[in-house]
Amino acid sequence: MDTSTFYALFSATCFTLTGLWWTVVERHPHWLRDDGTRRQVASVYLAFLLPALMGLFAQIGGPDTPMFWRVSFVVIAVFGAVSTVRFLRNSRRDRDAGVFARHWWGSAVVYAAVAVLGAAPGLARGIGVTPLQAEATLLVLLVALAHALVWEFLTHHRPEPAA
Repeated sequence: MDTSTFYALFSATCFTLTGLWWTVVERHPHWLRDDGTRRQVASVYLAFLLPALMGLFAQIGGPDTPMFWRVSFVVIAVFGAVSTVRFLRNSRRDRDAGVFARHWWGSAVVYAAVAVLGAAPGLARGIGVTPLQAEATLLVLLVALAHALVWEFLTHHRPEPAA
């Protein structure tokens, strides 16, 4: 599969997951009342939205205009890493956060790798792949981590608030 087709499918899939997450959250308005839970909800939202945006910018820039996708990947990845670190800092204080939420640092590391590859795409060629292929691999990893976060969030016991 060429990278253009991959990024088209990837981006559409991530935007669909973002929309599905909105639907899930809409059915649980009590999640937004508690600061810790609201942070987890927002973290899941960003975990799908940011890779979707990167996929979209990869399609716009593509191999013909690498500076466009590279700059957008760096900016979005830095935002993702900073957001993740803020979430981690807050979730460590949240006694109800699950193990994975407290150790969500893995996504910050992947975001950092996305930013580094965007800034220095020659690193990808050193391992025998194009920069867009290396970035695609990292974005797949981000979405896999996001799925793990969703699983933990949805299976972690959170009592419904008293009516």
